[in-house]
Amino acid sequence: MTTPADRPPPDRLREVAQAAHRAFSLLPARPDDMAPPAPGRAAARRLRTDPDTVERDLVRLVLTVVELLRQLMERQALHRVDQGDLTEEQEERLGLTLMILHDRMAELCDRYGLTLEDLNLDLGPLGTLLPP
Repeated sequence: MTTPADRPPPDRLREVAQAAHRAFSLLPARPDDMAPPAPGRAAARRLRTDPDTVERDLVRLVLTVVELLRQLMERQALHRVDQGDLTEEQEERLGLTLMILHDRMAELCDRYGLTLEDLNLDLGPLGTLLPP
């Protein structure tokens, strides 16, 4: 659980939010402001930032990457267990580590008002980033 002392000062958060807003405002706002995409490439979409939610959105993106890596590590660990590459002690330690990491991810999501399902980005026609 975070305490007010653990959080950055509101002025610092506002400064970061304003910097992100300025950076993204440099991107073209309307499709007619952009050059047509090269053949075979889709047009880039404009990112919309809200200074009030930029911290939460950034945390969501970072946690999404961490969750993807956690799931990849878990799959690799299961593969190594199935192959018999690990001793019983290594299997126990690996299992405990992965459970702790999962719990920490859940805690971080809870701290920022997210769920693990919120981290599963929709990639359009490719489906979702993380498996169900």
